Amino acid sequence: MIRIIKFVPLAIFLSGSVVAATENPWYFGARVGGTHFNNFDGAIDGQKSDYGQDDWGGGVFLGYQFSPSVGLEGGYTYLGEADYDLGSGGFEAYGLDLVAKLTWPVTDVVDLYAKAGGFFFNVDNTVNGADDSGTSGTAGVGAEFYMNPNVSTRLEYQYYNQVGRSEPGKADIHFYGLSLVYHWGAPAAAAVVEEAAPLPEPAPLPAATIQPLRVALPFNFDSSQLTQEDITRLQPIADRLVNYPDSKLQVIGHTDASGTPAYNQKLSEERAAAVAGYLAGYFSIGMDRIEIKGFGERDPIATNNTEEGRAQNRRVEAYMPGMSASSAK
Repeated sequence: MIRIIKFVPLAIFLSGSVVAATENPWYFGARVGGTHFNNFDGAIDGQKSDYGQDDWGGGVFLGYQFSPSVGLEGGYTYLGEADYDLGSGGFEAYGLDLVAKLTWPVTDVVDLYAKAGGFFFNVDNTVNGADDSGTSGTAGVGAEFYMNPNVSTRLEYQYYNQVGRSEPGKADIHFYGLSLVYHWGAPAAAAVVEEAAPLPEPAPLPAATIQPLRVALPFNFDSSQLTQEDITRLQPIADRLVNYPDSKLQVIGHTDASGTPAYNQKLSEERAAAVAGYLAGYFSIGMDRIEIKGFGERDPIATNNTEEGRAQNRRVEAYMPGMSASSAK
């Protein structure tokens, strides 16, 4: 019954997770793996050969990324039990983690990370009937693979230093295992409002001249898919292409600064191609009338240090220069 009570926090967290390289600042995960006990001290130091040293462990965690490289993570971890070989019982440890997490991107989908902080432990030694609680240091390293912007897996190792007190005993505990993580909270794509160019003011065009036309389309993180809102914004472009056979269109894709420059260049080109492909396919426009370019992350219109700024930089700009009205059908 005691062990069942200890797993209640884990069960509560896992029931929530069933419902539930990235712009998503919040994440929740569950982990499971093996544990190893060594460097026994205190009440069990003289009997350490009578205790097993390997068991299983696991837990759940919740984290927040303040920036792509710095985050804070907390959760519940069960570190297993060093079983007493000469009878029943053993030395069992579990508690709450609170760690800072530093991340280094390796590729577009793989990050390396390190974390360090405190472990608020509970220790039960059912061999000598003693238990205690307190705080110890913890640190770990790992690699994280993103299957998509919302789901990732981790392979990690975490060290817990001298968990316990002198009366129930204490030990270094090593955890190694796998995690499944769900990420959320990225802001929706913000509509980019194109403003008129600043000074110098353009000279008035003759009445017989068709004004230039510019449309900006926002894109979600790591996406090149057009939405129904995008299609609505493109309708004036499509109308002019159909009604003015001599008109030309320039389509330029952009990204924010997340990810590598090479990946961002490719993504910006895919976004521009998605817009051009829609117009050409649905309105029978020759591709010789459409120029496609990708600028990657090189031409931001806002800061890349905030979520709002990065959302504005993820865009496609469709531009049609002014022309003479004589080109009309």
